[in-house]
This record gives sequence, structure tokens and C-alpha cells, in this order.
Amino acid sequence: MIRKLDELLAAAKQGQTMRLVVAAAQDEDVLGAVCKAAEEGLIIPILVGDRNAIFEIADREALNISNYEIVDITDLTEAAKASVKMVSEGKGDFLMKGLIDTAILLKAVLDKEIGLRTDRLLSHVMIYDVPHYHKLIYLTDGGMNIEPSYDEKVKIVENAIDACKALGTEVVKVAALAAKEKVSEKMPTTVDARKLQELCETGYFGEGVIVEGPLAMDLAVSEEAAAVKKFCSKIAGDTDILMVPTIEVGNGIGKTLTYLAGAESAGIIMGAKVPVVLVSRADSYEAKLNSIALGSVIASYKK
Repeated sequence: MIRKLDELLAAAKQGQTMRLVVAAAQDEDVLGAVCKAAEEGLIIPILVGDRNAIFEIADREALNISNYEIVDITDLTEAAKASVKMVSEGKGDFLMKGLIDTAILLKAVLDKEIGLRTDRLLSHVMIYDVPHYHKLIYLTDGGMNIEPSYDEKVKIVENAIDACKALGTEVVKVAALAAKEKVSEKMPTTVDARKLQELCETGYFGEGVIVEGPLAMDLAVSEEAAAVKKFCSKIAGDTDILMVPTIEVGNGIGKTLTYLAGAESAGIIMGAKVPVVLVSRADSYEAKLNSIALGSVIASYKK
């Protein structure tokens, strides 16, 4: 089981080297992280985009890309389609967003003819290495689905479980978060959370999965809080996945972990045939590298 991000990087180095296709690779931050990942032996890069712009960045930043496969496509929409098609045809193992709007890339991912769509919902999974927590915390979905329905939450949980198991977690512990642990019809998120727990109890999510809900944040991450509140729980203080009710909650928890708790992170989009690395310009260099490593480990697990 991978408990820290440095272990994730080590696992990506030790496993089969995955081929990463970068859509619109003419992005300075992304290209730098991709080159570092290649130097570390994490991936084999395939750069799709404006060849001249890519080489201009490489020259300016002293990046050695002479041995990389480069597919010269200047139009962003066509670059997205070509990147997705390469992965769909087995010429790449996972995908990364470069200098391109997220909507353009995801439209290509969901294309019925060339895309990577499945019956799953696309959802975002962030992984945080928090200094004062004993293992990685998986947070979903604070990046894509705004106010998911119950059925969408089921698929979001499935995606996060897949990511967690890819990193070697044998018993995945999921907290369906809400403002309190009692079910109230006045708070629909508590109703959904309890339904997720009951669904898990039927065996829907498979063996080695425990879902509890509704749980307040303190109960999910603190065994002491559960003891004080006399709350009986199988996962309190040992939660793997925080399933949030809305994007605002996920966004707020994630940024709090990063900027106030000093957590390092990695992020991935799940639900397609392969993981999709989608990083923000505000993400640190380490977060970009971690996200590439995460995508590599999950891609290898899927293969």
C-alpha cells in the first residue's frame, strides 16, 4: 500500500514505463514536468502540439527533448483529437492536458468514435500527503461535478475506489461527508450519504470496501473525535476517501489542505478508459510531477 507521495514516485519508477501522450504540449510548466518525469524514468513522453513552440520552450528552459516523439499539430482541437486517438489505438497509455482548454480535451475524450468514454462518469480525484495524517487522503470530487445526484455520487465513489486500489489499498475506507452524522430529510446530502453506505452493505462496491455516511469531517479523520462523540465507526481516523457532496466543499477542503496544512498533492481524472492528468497553473512543480506519477501507476494497474 502506498502511504506517501514519495512512495508513489518510487512505484512509478519500479513499474512498467508508461507512454504519456501530452495534448498541446507547448506549455512551459507542463513540458518541464514531463521532461523531469522522463528523466526520472517515470514515463515515455509523446508530445502532440505546435512543434516550433515546443522547441522554443525547450531551448529557453534548456530541456532535452531530442529523443521524444513529437506530433506537429498547431490547431488545439485537432491536437486534442489526435492525442485521444493515439491513446485509443494503444499508441499511448495515458493522457495529459497541456496548453488547451479542459473542455476541448474532455470533448475529445468523450467522442463516441475516437474517444475513451466508458459507462462511468468522469470525476476528479485528488490525493493529499498531509503532514499530520498517517496515510494518503483521496478527495473527490472537488474539480468536475458541481452538485452530483445520488446516481452520480455512486459513480464518483467507484472511480475513487479504483484509484485507491491501484495504489495497493486492500480495504478502502470511504467517508460520505455531510455537515452532521444524523440523517435528515432537510439535508438531502445526509440522505444520499446513508444510501451510499447501505448500497455498500449490499456488496455493490465489491469486497474490501467500507462506506460510511453521513460523516462530519472530524469523524472521518479523527478517532478521538469519534470517541468524544461516542460515535461507532469502522473508519473514523483511518479514512482513505473523502467523498464530498458538492464541488465547493471539495474545493475548499483541498485548498485548505494545500495552503494551511502544507499538504503535497497529485490529481487525476478517472472514469475514462485511461487516467487523464489535468493540472492547474497554480499547482506546484511537485504537484505536476506527482500527478504524472499517479497517472502512470494507475495506467499500469489498468493494463
